[in-house]
Amino acid sequence: MKDILEIIILNLVDNKEAVEIKELEGEKSIVYEVKVADGDMGRIIGKQGRLAKSIRTVMKAVATKEQKKVSVEFIG
Repeated sequence: MKDILEIIILNLVDNKEAVEIKELEGEKSIVYEVKVADGDMGRIIGKQGRLAKSIRTVMKAVATKEQKKVSVEFIG
């Protein structure tokens, strides 16, 4: 699952070296903390948060197959 998130994020940002994705796994849930450069944060979130919501929706669909709950947090 982390690979899918990484592919999505890396294709959206300009500064690929600044991307950090931390995976915090619990029994039934996974939290991904995504850090990007300050200049790329707007690209990840999108207008009115639409792109961020879409990324979360894709990740929830992938997690459903593995019967886990997932949340994605964007850290500036």
